Amino acid sequence: MLTVADFASRTSATVALLRQLVEIESPSTDKAAVDRLRALVAGELRRLGAAVTIDGQAVTGDHVIGRWGSGPAGILVMCHLDTVYDLGTLARQPCRETDGKLTGPGVYDMKASLAMTLTALQALQQAGHFPQRPIAVLCTSDEEIGSNSSRALIEKLAAGSALTLCLEPCLPDGSLKTWRKGVGEYEIVARGRSAHSGADHEKGRNAIEELAHQILAAQKLTDYSKGTTLNVGKVRGGTRSNVVPDEARATTDLRVMTREEEQRIADYMAALKPVLEGTSVAARGGINRPPMVRDATMIATFARAQEIGAGLGLKLTEGGTGGASDANFVSPLGVPVLDGLGPQGNGAHSEREHILIASLAEKTALLAGLLTEW
Repeated sequence: MLTVADFASRTSATVALLRQLVEIESPSTDKAAVDRLRALVAGELRRLGAAVTIDGQAVTGDHVIGRWGSGPAGILVMCHLDTVYDLGTLARQPCRETDGKLTGPGVYDMKASLAMTLTALQALQQAGHFPQRPIAVLCTSDEEIGSNSSRALIEKLAAGSALTLCLEPCLPDGSLKTWRKGVGEYEIVARGRSAHSGADHEKGRNAIEELAHQILAAQKLTDYSKGTTLNVGKVRGGTRSNVVPDEARATTDLRVMTREEEQRIADYMAALKPVLEGTSVAARGGINRPPMVRDATMIATFARAQEIGAGLGLKLTEGGTGGASDANFVSPLGVPVLDGLGPQGNGAHSEREHILIASLAEKTALLAGLLTEW
């Protein structure tokens, strides 16, 4: 098994590759931009001997899969190419190295993980330790906008694997992520009857008033003891102050720890009833990413990762987050999955985004160890 020291000696090369990745801006909503990064990554995978498949997309960037070997009991490594930063951000937030940190748009979420993956595979090849089992590396293009075009591909590849590794960043203290909340969205729509607010006020039915009742009730669905939060974050309604509004809408963000809580909220939304006579109300939406639950499979998977980490002199810890990732799609399949295997850092999605360069060696060594020792 390659050691942390083996990868520490490669840190300069990993950082140089990472700079190259960061300096190809790849906002999720710009297909041409993401495809430029996809072309570079596909080329690197081919250079490492992978059979590369491009999953072409009409709207989002293409997805790329690199494969070594074939058959059952393989390991799937998941990364994403896209970032939340618009073209031109790099000019304002250049990729810089200061005080042991590397900053830049997307450096932490998650271009460092791309660099780690390519570094680990190259090191294993050069040392003659490349895994004998099948390995697949999936790099998607739309994780930051919901993974709508990549979800089916993720689920197909993960379902056929013995282990899936998601290289989203670790927690700030270095812990892996063994649970994530499920994430969804509902839009509550209230309808009434418009009328002149002065001459015919009594003939109107105020949709905003109805929606206000619904908002207050929906907010009470939050249950911190179960890890469930429902946040009404956007409200729209009405045209002018002198018109009784006939429609109003509220957009809500939902986070849940369990499928039971997901169902509780779904049942509530399906059974909405108006409070005010002459109005109607309905909800549409649901869970986009199901919860990644710390179940028996996850506990056993993390325990094995701890054993492999111990062989590298690493003491692995675990935790979770209210945010979701593509690992959320894998968990319900019953396939062993580990998340948060990326580098330490902070400031994702902000001008403060950075990684701790010193963490690259340990995290890359762990990735390589999981690929060879699982």
